Amino acid sequence: MINRRHFNLALGALGTGLGPVSTKAAAQTLKVMKVANSAGVNDAQQAFITAGQHPRLRYYASEGVDVEYVNMSSMTQAMQGLITGQVAFGPVSPGIYLPALAKDSSLGLIAAYKWLPRNANVVVVRPDSPIKTVADLKGKRIGVRSQGDPGIVAMKTMLLELGLEDTANQYIAVGDGGPAGQSLMQERVDAIVTYDTFAARIEILGIALRYVPLTPKFAEVGTGWLCVQKKTLKEDRKALVGLFRGIAKSTLFANANLDQAINIHWALYPESKPKSKSEDEARKELQFILKDRKQNWMRRDNDADPRIGASSLAEWKANIDTAAETSKNSKLAAEIGDANSVFTNELIDEVNDFDKAAVIKQAKDFKL
Repeated sequence: MINRRHFNLALGALGTGLGPVSTKAAAQTLKVMKVANSAGVNDAQQAFITAGQHPRLRYYASEGVDVEYVNMSSMTQAMQGLITGQVAFGPVSPGIYLPALAKDSSLGLIAAYKWLPRNANVVVVRPDSPIKTVADLKGKRIGVRSQGDPGIVAMKTMLLELGLEDTANQYIAVGDGGPAGQSLMQERVDAIVTYDTFAARIEILGIALRYVPLTPKFAEVGTGWLCVQKKTLKEDRKALVGLFRGIAKSTLFANANLDQAINIHWALYPESKPKSKSEDEARKELQFILKDRKQNWMRRDNDADPRIGASSLAEWKANIDTAAETSKNSKLAAEIGDANSVFTNELIDEVNDFDKAAVIKQAKDFKL
């Protein structure tokens, strides 16, 4: 990571007419912001963040920041990394985040940027499964990536929406990719609840899946927020604005030109490029994996608040109500107190202060 960053900083300085600079001097000008990567692997599904690191784009460098990944195995571990200061920002799921805040109000975390405004959860079953709806999953064996995975909360939430309990459900850790797919095909689980990208990784292996429709209300909610420490928000506000503005630009770029975003990711992180297959094969796989995710990065056209990264008080109140039910803690709302304390839009106007049309045009014209 350090070598990549130094190399790109030097190129970036040359590319903007600043003249040659030492890599040491260039590195000292940027504040490195570590992010928890709960996917556990470094690949182009992170293109919505990494695109802006390219020296011809410099979405982060122009803001005085850079991004560094810390791989983690789950959302739970990612949140722990935030609490301990191992990372500066990372993804949180309301179903995990809110009960933790209710239990310990001194955690000092706040959701500051909504990175996945559409619902990226999926429920998959075998093609010949008798399961047709979420209601059919009551009392079934549900596969999830790990015991700390938000898929558990997603299933609880959908069953509650239908007025059903999940007390008889079993949640079984099945991992990712092939092992997860085999667990389903060999009927060790009745269904898998996961994210769109993880289900696509199962399908790529030639394992056929059938997608069960999400429940109506749950289908309309967002999936992911980026969380920071309140202390960081206060002390490094400018850096966070630059960081999230860089992510917003990178997201627009990756959505507008996914093929080049993949190229950029591979150029910056060559170790993430698959070695066991051709580049064309690897590209087709990534395009398949991200076919749904690239749209889930974007807000809907009819969203009341079109600002990239924005949250609403109404959705967080709904998240709190849902978390209270899924965690079986009727006092959760009272323990949290003011719902405004769990999220902030303080940075969002500044984050969106850039020419979005220009970024989209730049993406469409870009060729590595």
